[in-house]
Amino acid sequence: MNEEKVLFTATVCFPLRGDEVLLARKTRKIGAGCWNGYGGGPEAGESLLCAAVRELFEESSLRALPEDLEKVAIMDFHNTKTDGNVFVARVHFYMVNKWEGVPIATEEMADPTWFKRDELPLLEMMPADRILIPPVFAGKKVIGTAHYGPFQKELIGEVSYSEVKEFPEV
Repeated sequence: MNEEKVLFTATVCFPLRGDEVLLARKTRKIGAGCWNGYGGGPEAGESLLCAAVRELFEESSLRALPEDLEKVAIMDFHNTKTDGNVFVARVHFYMVNKWEGVPIATEEMADPTWFKRDELPLLEMMPADRILIPPVFAGKKVIGTAHYGPFQKELIGEVSYSEVKEFPEV
């Protein structure tokens, strides 16, 4: 049986190039097989922005600076484990407006592909992303909640979100 990943804070980055966004297929952990942005959790003492920049580089070889990231969403994912316990992961989503390098496939992220923002492979993304991503790529900033079953394969209930003008300080 696969080991269930428990992460309480994480980041996801979406590198932008004109009207395109870079996605890759996750090869393992939460979202394996799905198209996704780049990210992961902060290391001890690491800020969210520094974690996002580090994870982007580790998973794609793209280099960005913290000031090149724009926060676009905060989502609380309530994840039910197979034993019935629930853990909540707060995920901070960023657009990467400026970066350097050429994206490569890595052990965790395969097939880096540029998609037009209005032609994203939503049905091949995480179930909550199918609902969250369209308003975010339409320029909205959102805070929301989603509830997942074991291994984050299926949603339990609806994804809810509210549009905000700014985000609370972390």
